[in-house]
Amino acid sequence: MTPADYIQSHPGELLGRLQQLVGIPTVNPPGENYDQITAWLTHELETLGLRTRRFSIPHRLLRQTLPPDQHGYPRFNVLGHLRVPGARKTIHFNAHYDVVPVSGRWRFDSPFSGAVSGGWIYGRGTADMKGSIASLLVALRALRATRTAPRLNVEVSFTADEETDSALGAGWLVQHAPIQPDYALVMEGGEGRNVCCGHNGTLWLEVQVHGRPAHGSTPQKGINALEKMAALIRAFDEYKERLARRPWKTPEGRTQYPTVNLGGVFHCGAGAKINTVPAHASFTVDRRVLPTEDHAAAERELRLFLAAAASRIPDCRITVLKISENFSCFAEPSHPYFAAMAGCVTRARGEKARFNVSTGFNDMHFFSHHLKIPTLGYGPGGEDYHAVNERARVKELLASAKIYADLLTTFAG
Repeated sequence: MTPADYIQSHPGELLGRLQQLVGIPTVNPPGENYDQITAWLTHELETLGLRTRRFSIPHRLLRQTLPPDQHGYPRFNVLGHLRVPGARKTIHFNAHYDVVPVSGRWRFDSPFSGAVSGGWIYGRGTADMKGSIASLLVALRALRATRTAPRLNVEVSFTADEETDSALGAGWLVQHAPIQPDYALVMEGGEGRNVCCGHNGTLWLEVQVHGRPAHGSTPQKGINALEKMAALIRAFDEYKERLARRPWKTPEGRTQYPTVNLGGVFHCGAGAKINTVPAHASFTVDRRVLPTEDHAAAERELRLFLAAAASRIPDCRITVLKISENFSCFAEPSHPYFAAMAGCVTRARGEKARFNVSTGFNDMHFFSHHLKIPTLGYGPGGEDYHAVNERARVKELLASAKIYADLLTTFAG
């Protein structure tokens, strides 16, 4: 029996693991149940023959990095090693185990049920990205069960906090954990016939608009922060037009542009009341940075635009705060590792693989930028990421497991 045969004949094993993962609500923020899920993942890797450690993030660093209301939620990262006799190179598989909060009415009783229906498995994290974890675990199980040796040494990491900024997850891992990979596969970003060779970066800012309070019956005595904010937001039409003049064609032939999204979060200040002139208003800016752009230059340009736009609005005074940033990454798909992965996807799909660049960010850039190694993204994907009725297709979970096993047994570096 080949590893692919084993995987195809054991869908229940894959779904059972995914149901266990989904059934542990690792909601971030604040970072719930990280201890429980990483203990389970550590045990799973050990049963597969990997020498495994669970790293606890020091409380000092946790307090420096997280907001005060999250200091009681510890962070952990799991790292497993499998040394293969005769193997010269090492591949690193990475996935995050945290999920975004839930809301709305789900098709099944609980968003953490892992219910299976119509060829889909439902639940928060099935698509993003506990499905990838389950696929990898079954791929490794298939190799072990069929006594098929990988051609590469294997490192596996399951990391925290990707749904915030990964500073205590993959960011911590590449700086502090004993890893020495030659290649990396972050198990999201590409799916189907698409293999991810890069992703856009993010720059997240908060713009605070300062007014002057007054009684609602005498608005002329105040400065209305909401009105100033509205004028500032209208000024962004010029900035959006500027970004629209910067096309970039990705390897799959799709044209991307830098983008900006305003007001994912917006607030009024303390003391707000219907009969007061608002003295404070704020909104967020989500600037997506293409791999072809210089990240620092993009931030300078955006800050200069905000300052110039505010200066043209009478009595508009602003403060701009950086919330976080994630850097883009991209590599031309010419490396032999990329060709090997494309071959695995082509064999599994029956159609030629192609390389894509993800508009969303993931943890690829930590391996690509910090470790400077060939890095790809690929996983089973799904539907309704971050939304109600998030789900993954069972056949895609099985296909990804086969692709991971194929890569491990056909590519030696």
